[in-house]
Amino acid sequence: MSHKRIPKRKAAIAAGSVAALGAAALLLPNANASQTDADDAAPRTFKSSDVSDLASQLASRLGDAFAGSYYDADKQQVVVNVVGNNSNVVNEIKRAGAVPNEVQNSTSTLKAAAKTLKTDATVPGTSWSVDPKTNEIRVTADSTVTGAKWDTVEATVKSLGTDVATLKKSAGTFKTFVSGGDAIFGGGARCSLGFNVVTGDGSPAFLTAGHCGVAAAQWSDAQDGAPIATVDKATFPGDGDFALVKYDDPNTQAVSEVNVGGGQTVQISQAADATVGQQVLRMGSTTGLNDGNVTGLDATVNYPEGTVTGLIQTDVCAEPGDSGGSLFTQDGSAIGLTSGGSGDCTVGGETFFQPVTTALAAVGATIGAGDAGGAGAGDAGAGAGDEGAGDAGAGAGDAGAGDAGAGDAGAGDQAGGGADDQAGGAGDQAGDQSGAAGDQSGAVGDQSGTGDDTGAGTGTGDDTGAGTGNGAADGSGLTESH
Repeated sequence: MSHKRIPKRKAAIAAGSVAALGAAALLLPNANASQTDADDAAPRTFKSSDVSDLASQLASRLGDAFAGSYYDADKQQVVVNVVGNNSNVVNEIKRAGAVPNEVQNSTSTLKAAAKTLKTDATVPGTSWSVDPKTNEIRVTADSTVTGAKWDTVEATVKSLGTDVATLKKSAGTFKTFVSGGDAIFGGGARCSLGFNVVTGDGSPAFLTAGHCGVAAAQWSDAQDGAPIATVDKATFPGDGDFALVKYDDPNTQAVSEVNVGGGQTVQISQAADATVGQQVLRMGSTTGLNDGNVTGLDATVNYPEGTVTGLIQTDVCAEPGDSGGSLFTQDGSAIGLTSGGSGDCTVGGETFFQPVTTALAAVGATIGAGDAGGAGAGDAGAGAGDEGAGDAGAGAGDAGAGDAGAGDAGAGDQAGGGADDQAGGAGDQAGDQSGAAGDQSGAVGDQSGTGDDTGAGTGTGDDTGAGTGNGAADGSGLTESH
């Protein structure tokens, strides 16, 4: 009897979540501006997905004069930093349709500064990344960095010279976003599936955070359920935060799409590098769908568990349980896997992601609509499938929760802690979204599903779909049918 990952017909976005609604609006049909017909010297308009290739081409041609690039989302233009005012370099950038921007710090200067920070200021609770918009390294220290530790970081930043790096204090604490609860489960931990992929030998697998992969060897799509996948490779801490987890059933079919709720899915066609200024969306098992922008690249984060390098920095919020969840664009590019950060979706904060392109190269896997793997989240969630969570042990499916939640599952509208009207809702999607949170997409109730927003319920329907947990669906694509 094989597992089959199939897309669900319905998924709901938390009506009470402003962030989620804002993110969902990005997915509505809209016209991308086309490149203008102006002469080669005039700036052209680009999609954010075009920036990485253009920047790479210019970097190879400009050599040491190239000092990074970023995307101006408002004008849909690519801005390229250059050191010096060499007219040939400027003209080369203009001919490519980009906007030249003269800056002080070269790429080599910023790399040297980052090396100094690594040597002299690797303090738990700190991070740094390159911000091409300001042409500086942005250093952040969380609330645990005080006293002598703060003095060390501050002195190191000052030693780098004027306008090379900036230092700010974060109110939160840098941590990985792993938690006990629902979505994908292993060793008592809860994480989120990022993207389904195909390995080099053709096996179906998925990517998630490396700190999830080192936390447990086997993962289930239901709390206390039987394992469905086994960790093949995991990196954390060190040069990244990613894990490749192979499905135990080689006949597993994994679709290449992200289910973002409200009946909407985003087809994942490729993996792409992040660009500063790029608008991105994140799906996670605690907070559902949220959006924001890439704010830094090649970030180093000093977690309590150790230092992780090569990450993407964003202003997209995340919370415990979102670890491993997918970061992607509305046009279907897989960008990152949720690693960690500070703050939450109430106060905000900094959030870091493992680049998908780097992870794929390291594990020898592929992603996209053309292969059997692809983005998780298409099937919406990590609970049980259409037949309910009775067999899986968590969440509630069509038979476990019922569209009203109370029929067969006995969990009201919220069977398994999810809301029928919300990300990770009940009905057809409750199983997938096991543990979706009430109106706040992530809150957990202590009641037994008896109301419209009861939180964690204990469904006991035909398939005994007893779901507990806190969090909206991660869009993991882990939907089981028998």
